[in-house]
Amino acid sequence: MLSQTTEYALAAAVHLASHRGDGPLRVGDVAAELDIPQNYLSKILHSYARAGILSSTRGPGGGFELVRDPFDILLAELVRPFESRLMSPESICLLGREACRDDDPCSAHGHWKHVRAAIQTFFSDTTLGDLTPTTPARRGA
Repeated sequence: MLSQTTEYALAAAVHLASHRGDGPLRVGDVAAELDIPQNYLSKILHSYARAGILSSTRGPGGGFELVRDPFDILLAELVRPFESRLMSPESICLLGREACRDDDPCSAHGHWKHVRAAIQTFFSDTTLGDLTPTTPARRGA
């Protein structure tokens, strides 16, 4: 359902969150660990840096690291740069129509809009911290 770019982006974000506090991670190390092409991953991580999710430091000891607490980063933020249509209020047509609305539905629209709403709710209600096994649970949660 998600593009390979988005899958790589989410895997990298979880990896960075699980190493939070270890200092910046080099893109080459993350790429090797996750078996993602380094140049491809570099573009993904720079997208996150431009979005204010990661910081990027050059030079020896440089790399990428999370700027915010993983429990303050919604999956919707991580997915939006790569799957903007999925997170948009406009309906994605399961049958590929350009426009699929309640007033001009395709034959799958009535069923699909509920699935799409559930997917959007998942991404809007789930945080990076929720997916990071080594991230301590938020206090009071």
